[in-house]
This record gives sequence, C-alpha cells and structure tokens, in this order.
Amino acid sequence: MTTDLEAIGRDLQYALERRLRNKRRRSHRLRLAGLCLAATGTFATVAYASGIAGDLQLDPSKWSILGGGSIDDGAGAYVHAKNRVDGSNSTFMVEHDAGLPAYQAFLLHQKTLSAANSTSPVPVRSEPGALCTPDAVTRAETVALVALRAGFTPGASPDATRVAVTAAVADAFKNAPCMGLEYAGEQARLVYSGRQPESTLMPGAR
Repeated sequence: MTTDLEAIGRDLQYALERRLRNKRRRSHRLRLAGLCLAATGTFATVAYASGIAGDLQLDPSKWSILGGGSIDDGAGAYVHAKNRVDGSNSTFMVEHDAGLPAYQAFLLHQKTLSAANSTSPVPVRSEPGALCTPDAVTRAETVALVALRAGFTPGASPDATRVAVTAAVADAFKNAPCMGLEYAGEQARLVYSGRQPESTLMPGAR
C-alpha cells in the first residue's frame, strides 16, 4: 500500500468514527458501493456506513487495496479494494461536505463518483443524460419523498425503500433522465429513515 493510499484509508476510518459519534450531524459522508461483476457492469450501492461499521476500517487481512485517489485537495476521496474472502470488488468513498449547500454537496459527490468510476478496476455503469440541474435534483427528491410517504412509515430502512424510490424516480424522469437521480433518491431515503437531517435535501424538497 502506498503512503497516499494509507492516508486515504486512515481518512476513511476517522470519518466513519466521527459519523458514528454524530449520526445527525452533517459531517463526512461515507459510502460503500459494490462494483458488480455481471456482464452489464451495473453499479449498485450495497450498504450504508451505519450498518457495516466493522467492515469500513479496511482491515488489510480482509481487503486488498487496488488503487484510489482524491479530488479538490481531499474534499472527496475514494479507495478501490478487493475482498480477500470472496474476491468481490468495492469502492469506498468519503466526501467532506460539512457546511456546503445541498446542490454543492451533490456536485462534490458526482465529481468524486466520476473520478472513482474512471479508475475502477472493473466495469461500472454511468447514469444516462447530462448532470442534473438544481431543479431536477429538487424534483427527484420530491418524487422520492412522495413515494416514501405513500408506501412506508417514517424511519423505514433506506435499504428497504430503495426499490420503490428508484422505480418512482425513474418513471418521473423516463423522458428526460439526468445524471444524479440515484443520489437524489438516496438522499430522500436517508432523510426519511432519520439517518440524515432534512437540511441535506434541496431547499425546495424540504
């Protein structure tokens, strides 16, 4: 492991520890995304930090580091790793978005994701269309919240609501998809579950 990757790994671990101590503060968002090896090369989020704390320390006995990097002087960082047990590939991302307006946090995420995808050791799928505008992100979060309120009780797990929200947002944007709809749906699911404050949503969706 290079010195840079070790530093990124420590950053990820420290960010997780802070998030676990301050679940309702918007500090360092830590994501674990699995890179599926299916022929379609589909990108799928497989877990949330609050549910798999033990696996996010990048234990060298469990994970083999394949690469990584950062953007904007460390505002976003990522590490590609392979599970030593089952051989699956994952990408760990951290975004330092404390104090950023909602759309700026969205842009930071998309930029970090783009950088991670461009260096991924396995094929990944990119969302179609141009980058979502502020109005599109607001609309997507609003659609997602409507679907959540219609079918789930407040506090429902974001994993349990993912399929319904993804379908609702995709249907609403079927004639004009844009890049970032997955993020918007995820934000709504995390807020509805109580894992993120409402302030992380676009102002028009709150």
